Amino acid sequence: MKHADPRVIQALAIAAELTGTQFSKPAAQVFAADLAEYPVDVVLAALDRCRAEVRGRLILADVLARIREADGRPGAEEAWAMIPHDERQTAVLTDEMATAMGPALSLLDEGDAIAARMAFKEIYNREVAAARAQGKPVRWFASLGQDVAGRDPVIRQAVAQGRLSRPQAVKLLPHIDDAPLDPNGRKQIAAIRALLRPAGSP
Repeated sequence: MKHADPRVIQALAIAAELTGTQFSKPAAQVFAADLAEYPVDVVLAALDRCRAEVRGRLILADVLARIREADGRPGAEEAWAMIPHDERQTAVLTDEMATAMGPALSLLDEGDAIAARMAFKEIYNREVAAARAQGKPVRWFASLGQDVAGRDPVIRQAVAQGRLSRPQAVKLLPHIDDAPLDPNGRKQIAAIRALLRPAGSP
């Protein structure tokens, strides 16, 4: 069993108190240890939400549901807005968005935008729920449209949002490697150079 982070134990104690939940010390330790496989910041955010949202006894499923919702997958409405409506558009999608897109685009081609949106949301929500139940991490990928000029801003935005890595972007748009590094990238390079600089050198 993994050891729980002290911050998680404290946040769990606060959430339990504010939801009127009582844990024995061993039960609280097991509860916190079950959360140890997830990033601490994600667990803390989930416990904060539980503290504000849960009515009645706090259970592990309450926390896990909120952890899974923080996996980077967009909500159904946001996902629908990101779907390309023609072959010219470039888009960055998740596997679940791609699965739901096929039937939706068929309905769009038939001129039924309302049915397309409803079908997309139903399939997307089902696929997301299944992926979360299986613990699958989100996977983003680019679908390049025919409009070459329109690819650049979409790919750059996806990199800035953390949905695509810089190496992924360079494979799609080789010229992107010529772009200036972002401030965080410059800071990282400066830190590495400082570590490599001989002692006593300016």
